[in-house]
Amino acid sequence: MIKRVATALVLIPLVLLLVLKAPLYVLAFVAGAVALLAIAEFLKLVTHYAVEPLSLSTYFFIVLFFVFVIVATTNRTPLVETTAILYGLAIAAGLAPFVFLTVAMRRNNLASGYPAAAASTFAFGYIAIPMALLVAIRQQPAGAIWTIYTLLTVWAGDIFAYFVGKSLGRHLMSPKISPKKTWEGAAASVVASVIIGALWIQHAPAISSTLLRIGLIDRRDGMFGLEQPQLWPIILLSVVVNIAAQLGDLVESLIKRGAAVKDSGTILPGHGGMLDRIDAMLFAVPVVWAWGAWRLMQ
Repeated sequence: MIKRVATALVLIPLVLLLVLKAPLYVLAFVAGAVALLAIAEFLKLVTHYAVEPLSLSTYFFIVLFFVFVIVATTNRTPLVETTAILYGLAIAAGLAPFVFLTVAMRRNNLASGYPAAAASTFAFGYIAIPMALLVAIRQQPAGAIWTIYTLLTVWAGDIFAYFVGKSLGRHLMSPKISPKKTWEGAAASVVASVIIGALWIQHAPAISSTLLRIGLIDRRDGMFGLEQPQLWPIILLSVVVNIAAQLGDLVESLIKRGAAVKDSGTILPGHGGMLDRIDAMLFAVPVVWAWGAWRLMQ
């Protein structure tokens, strides 16, 4: 527990400062690095399923993809950037299975080709795309506010699920996949995400003004005046984001349970691996990005 709290106390301020102050290309670079670390852990997990992963090819493909993301972030026109990201994701996702199957043809053991290509393709869609979309959220109007909203909503749900589930949890949610998760913890998680998410957006104009005044954001990165959404859509969005985050946590638990391992890695003391830390975010980020893209098209 002490290691878990200490790691969080160090990482959270760094992440918030990165989101607020770092240039977008730096954020994209860090997102790419996190994706590579998580994908390395994932490819190690799949070896427990008797899959021989295409590690080098996967890393090369992911690096090329994030080079594209970095280039896309240099355009400060929201609609152009959103369209570029959407087309880029679609093209990369469409090419991924063909690229990895082509690489797998070089193997002597042909029976290992398809499982390896499938693992690499899944890693790209499961990890790389959501991390790229996190950068895209930051590029949208009021991007700093919405990116931190995403982080706070997921973090709040995770924290309350852990403590409420541990102290009050009685009814197991999915004992085969995650024996410690309870319905009481899940309910508390939803409530926490709604409260924190709604409070953050409701106070976003005041927060944005403060951040702008002390030089942590530009005006386009904050939320001011009539830009503030109504309360009920934010409550609904927070519920959906929380449910997506909890599903993300369960999906990673399923992968680890099938591989008969406790954590995806050991890089973060008290938290396990990088994939353990971002598993909920991987499902939540596309929800917030889609919400922002829909608002942008209106």
